[in-house]
Amino acid sequence: MAKKILIIDDEELITKSLLKLLSASGYSVVVVRSGADALAKVKEEDFDLIVSDVRMPGKDGIDTITEIRSYLSEKGKEQVPEILITGYADAQKYEQAMKLGVTEYLYKPFDREDFLCIVKKAIK
Repeated sequence: MAKKILIIDDEELITKSLLKLLSASGYSVVVVRSGADALAKVKEEDFDLIVSDVRMPGKDGIDTITEIRSYLSEKGKEQVPEILITGYADAQKYEQAMKLGVTEYLYKPFDREDFLCIVKKAIK
């Protein structure tokens, strides 16, 4: 069975690119546009990896990951590896992500092959 990845990003170009790249690599991919939609999806389905944008309208990626972790913990489910992606250099957000212990923190644009290697490593 294909590993399932949740992509959370408000930018359509990014979500389309990641969907195409990951699907072509054999992953099952679900795309949502907001932190609220992501939390709803996590309540409906299990995922092997979460890839989230850091800066989004409403709930940002850090808050979204924190809420997802809280939900999974409450339900006695395993924590899912997370990769945060961003187009902005923000030392405060980076520090928050490191304190959370996310699997990876990437700056856009990133190399497709490097990204796929990080995904593969995160899911193992």
